[in-house]
Amino acid sequence: MHSEMKQIFALCDVNAMYAACETVFDPSLVGRPVVVASNNDGCAVARNAEAKALGIKIWDNRSSS
Repeated sequence: MHSEMKQIFALCDVNAMYAACETVFDPSLVGRPVVVASNNDGCAVARNAEAKALGIKIWDNRSSS
């Protein structure tokens, strides 16, 4: 690395990113609870504020209840 170059690191917290992306692709979901589940065990991997207000937790597997 050149002696005058500095390394820069960035940490981005993308709260509810997958749920937000779903509302971009389907605008009818705006304002409604959105939960994105993993594809192998059904655990919630992302949720928006409306889903959070319902008490749905991240990594919550409702199907095993």
